[in-house]
Amino acid sequence: MLSAFCLLLSAFCFPAQAQFTGNQGNSPLYSARPYQPRAPVGLPKALTGVGIDQKLNEQLPLDLVLKDENGESVKLGDYFGKKPVVLSLVYYQCPMLCNQMLNGMVTAFRVMSFAPGKEFEVVTISFDPRETPALAAAKKKTYVDYLPEDKRAGAAAGWHFLTADEASIARITSAVGFRYHWDEATNQFAHASAIYVATPQGKLARYFYGIEYAPRDLRLGLIEAAENKIGSPVDQLLLYCYHYDPATGKYGAAVMNLMRAGGIAMLVIMVAMFLVFRRREMRSNLPAGGAA
Repeated sequence: MLSAFCLLLSAFCFPAQAQFTGNQGNSPLYSARPYQPRAPVGLPKALTGVGIDQKLNEQLPLDLVLKDENGESVKLGDYFGKKPVVLSLVYYQCPMLCNQMLNGMVTAFRVMSFAPGKEFEVVTISFDPRETPALAAAKKKTYVDYLPEDKRAGAAAGWHFLTADEASIARITSAVGFRYHWDEATNQFAHASAIYVATPQGKLARYFYGIEYAPRDLRLGLIEAAENKIGSPVDQLLLYCYHYDPATGKYGAAVMNLMRAGGIAMLVIMVAMFLVFRRREMRSNLPAGGAA
């Protein structure tokens, strides 16, 4: 049994590597000449310099001055202090990627047991200095209205859509390691996609990449950012068995912890079975008529 388990484990952990012989790549049809790959190397010119540099534990500039969706001046620190914060950097007139990011966020918020404005705050900042609070307000209404009715009131108070000037944008993008630029050819910003979880004190705790955010991962990230002040005992067990991987921006199984938890569970079951059988044996050995 043990050997079979080891074989299965090795099959999952050490996938077979394909062996290639001869020239690699797509060979041309109907050609006797040696194949010379002509595929471009590296990123497209528009994406040069675009990316996200992880700056875990970096302090966000809480003194940063921005404008909220009502056009009032606010400080970034106004949204910190008590709860963890989900931060996103978008621009409201983005034709594609930013909307996909916001869609991914609101989809996760819809199914999470945590709710914006209750267990955590959400701060969305436009990195286009030309955008206005009116655009921010329209975008906020769209996404708050997409949430379930029981979460809308909390999100209206706890999901903040902000705008800023160039200097403020430069500070916040630098703090989170967000690199982007304006592409004249497409008349759009070239940028990557991620959301960030920060502690109540304003320190970056987790990066989640892409446009879809697993509700489980986001929940665990918020619990850790809040120093376990939110969540349930089941969440604590999950955090024991799953660890955040900065390289992937996801939570993965901690194999040794899973094995320890499995061993403890097996030991508990064995002790419980022993006690049950012991009690039955003692009852069967009682004299006829029962104990006095």
